Amino acid sequence: MLRVFYFAAVLCGLFSSAPVLALDVDPQTYGYPITNPFAATLATTPEALRPKLPEDSDIDQDDYKIQLHPERAFELTDNFWPVTKMGYRLARQKGAAPLVFIIAGTGAAYSSSTPEYLKKLFYGAGYHVVQLSSPTSYDFMVSASRFATPGVSTEDADDLYRAMQAVRAQHPELKVTDYYLTGYSLGGLHAAFVSKLDETRRSFNFKRVLLLNPPVNLYASISNLNKLVQTEVKGVSNNTNFYDLIFKKLTRYFKQKGYIDINEAMLADFQSSKEALNDEQMAMLIGTAFRFSSADIAFTSDLLNHRGLITPPDVKIKKSTDMTPYFRRALTCDFDCYMTEQLIPMWRARYDGGSLNQLIQDVSLYSLKDYLHNSPKIAVMHNADDIILSRGDLGFLRSTFGDRLTVYPLGGHCGNLNYRVNSDAMLEFFRG
Repeated sequence: MLRVFYFAAVLCGLFSSAPVLALDVDPQTYGYPITNPFAATLATTPEALRPKLPEDSDIDQDDYKIQLHPERAFELTDNFWPVTKMGYRLARQKGAAPLVFIIAGTGAAYSSSTPEYLKKLFYGAGYHVVQLSSPTSYDFMVSASRFATPGVSTEDADDLYRAMQAVRAQHPELKVTDYYLTGYSLGGLHAAFVSKLDETRRSFNFKRVLLLNPPVNLYASISNLNKLVQTEVKGVSNNTNFYDLIFKKLTRYFKQKGYIDINEAMLADFQSSKEALNDEQMAMLIGTAFRFSSADIAFTSDLLNHRGLITPPDVKIKKSTDMTPYFRRALTCDFDCYMTEQLIPMWRARYDGGSLNQLIQDVSLYSLKDYLHNSPKIAVMHNADDIILSRGDLGFLRSTFGDRLTVYPLGGHCGNLNYRVNSDAMLEFFRG
C-alpha cells in the first residue's frame, strides 16, 4: 500500500512539474483568410468575418477631460492648448457592471479605430468601457505624462495608473462590480506594467488582464519596424517618390471604382485589385507610419522639455508658426535617435541607469517574467506571423505564460483582433 501511494506521488510530481503548453490554434481550422502578414496588418479582417457589434447610437457614451497637470497649462504653446486636459471616452451600462480599461497602441489616441472596435465588443457583452490614449500619443504626453518622455515602461504605467484613478474619481456615481484591463500592441506591454503596479497600490485589483500582440523585447520590436522603412522598393529612391507611387495606385483604383471611400474594407478590396501593393511596398507603408509616430514623439518630448534638439528653446511656437522645418528635422530622428538623445539621458538621470542593454531589460516583458509567470489572471493572445516579433520572443511567451498564451497562425500585427474567432476568445477569457 505504501508503495502504491509513493508511486502515485511520484507520478503527480512528474505531471505537475511538466511545462504547461500554450494553445496553438490549428491553421487548418482557424479560417482567417489573409495569409500575408503585411496585408493583414494593413487591411485587418474582411467585413463579413467580423462579429456583430452595437451601433454608436446604441451606446451610452461621452468624451470627458481631466486636468492632471494644471501647472503645465501656463507653459504650453497655442498648438497644445486643446490637449492640456487629458481626454478619454467612457461607455456606461445602465446599472452595475464590470469595467474594462483599454490602452491604445503606439501613438494612438483613445478614439482611434482599434480602441473603438474593442469598446463596442466589450460594451456589447455588458461591460462599462474606458478608452485611454497611448502614453506615446502627443495628447497624453502633453496632458498626463509627468516627464513627457515615453519609453520607460514603469513611468508610463505610473502615468496611466494615475489617469485611471482620476477617471474613476470623476465618475463616483458609476457602479462598478470588478475591474478588467487590456491593451493592444504597445498598450499590451503597458497593461502588463500597470497590472504589476496595481499589485502594490491595490486601487483596482484587476480581475483579469489581457495582453493583445504585445512586444516582448521593446527595442527589438522597434528595430523591426524601423527596418521596414529601409526596405528597397523598385522605382523608389526617396520617400517622396514612394508616396507618389502609392498615390498613383490609389488614384487609379478609385477612378475604376467610381467613388472614394477610404476604410479598412477598402484596403482589403484594394489588395485584391491589379493595383495591389507588393510586400516591399506594404512593408515601407507600415514602417513609414511608425516613423511618423516616432517623429511625433521626438518633437513633442523635445518641445515640452525645452531640450532644443528639434525646436530651439528660444523659438516661441504659435498657431501661425510654419512647422515644416521642425517636422522635417523630427522625421530624420527615428526611434533609435529619440532613445539616444532624449530617453536614455532622462532614464540615467532619474534611475542612475547604465547601459542600453540594462534599459532594454527594464522596459521589456523580461523584467516582469516572474510576476507574469505566477499571475493566473494575465493572458496573452499573439500571432505567429506578427511582424514585431523577433526570434525567441514566442519562446519567452510560451515559457512564461504556458496555457495562458494563445498563438494564432495568421493575422500579422493586430490584423485579426476584429476576427470573430479572436473576439469570442477575448470575451471568453474575461468571463473566466
